[in-house]
Amino acid sequence: MTDGLHPIYGPNKLKLGHFGMNAAGIAMTRAPDYPKLSWQRTIEAARLAEEGNFEVIVPFARWKGFIEDDPVHQNGIVYDAYTFAAGVSQATEKSGVFVTSHIPTVHPILAAKQTATIDHISGGRFGLNVVAGWNRPELEMFGAAMREHDDRYDQADEWLMLLRRLWGEQEAFDHEGKFYTIRKGISLPRPLQGAMPPIMNAGGSGRGMHFAAKNADVAFVILKSDDPDQNAAQVAEYKDFARKEYGREIQVWSFGNVVQRPTTKEAEEFHDYYVNQWGDEECVDGWLKLQAMNTQVLPPHVLIALRERFKAGSGGIPLIGSAEVIADRLVKLSKVGLDGLLLSWFDCNAEMPAFNAEVMPLLRQAGVRVI
Repeated sequence: MTDGLHPIYGPNKLKLGHFGMNAAGIAMTRAPDYPKLSWQRTIEAARLAEEGNFEVIVPFARWKGFIEDDPVHQNGIVYDAYTFAAGVSQATEKSGVFVTSHIPTVHPILAAKQTATIDHISGGRFGLNVVAGWNRPELEMFGAAMREHDDRYDQADEWLMLLRRLWGEQEAFDHEGKFYTIRKGISLPRPLQGAMPPIMNAGGSGRGMHFAAKNADVAFVILKSDDPDQNAAQVAEYKDFARKEYGREIQVWSFGNVVQRPTTKEAEEFHDYYVNQWGDEECVDGWLKLQAMNTQVLPPHVLIALRERFKAGSGGIPLIGSAEVIADRLVKLSKVGLDGLLLSWFDCNAEMPAFNAEVMPLLRQAGVRVI
């Protein structure tokens, strides 16, 4: 914590987080040494994040894997994000701990009670990553409709508005909305942070950008280019949009996959091992199907790169090389205006110690981090 503020408001110019700790990892690989999910490993990873002074730990929400014909595939073996956050909050002291919540799967009254509880367990370090809902098979498990795109964000607007009322209002209230009906709603205790714990969102469409600019403190983007000038323009456009449309200052973050070895050659060889030699092509196919992505219209080299990034880990920016190479890449990403990145590893328990010991000091030397 920094003077009572959530860690995302701390002094580091480039903030860092760990993404996907509630699973063994987020790579789409069948490598035989890919780690298995366990709570002991999860707590060890959370404490490694704290040792490295990572600002946040962010889980993802998943209810089933991407391969329809393999219901017990490792891709679907994921801890619940709410109870994960409660457990990690108890086991840590400094890093912010987020919940990722798919709006159609959790009623706002339940979400208000659970998140306030997590905020108390963490001592005021809770944050909420809001997802409007996109995975049709998962929603069908709940008997929830897969709404039209803009309706999903309309529901998310109403859900978050109710959550903030439940977090902050002193009296019970009634609500009759498009998606929710509440009679004499109230939720106690309230979060230690009051009615405004930090909100994350990854809205990329026009409607999604409006939702994030209006509601979020952190907006996630997928950088559309490897060109620094284009990246800087993309980040600046998002921040300017929030200022002009809603009068708000927001942070813009992205996401990266780290493969760090003593030399870049060794890092590239390991990346090739788990991504190309052992990549889970069926899992990538399942993800592309869920996205309803017409891969036929993509140039072959673009499709190959897309598949490679998802096998490496959810499409993140490749951060492959020695500590010096990775630090230089992170500094350049900071210079285009990114306020933070969530990071993942093939095996975070085995690989984060080297990142903490070798990359973090270089980031401090470069001036993008002070702690």
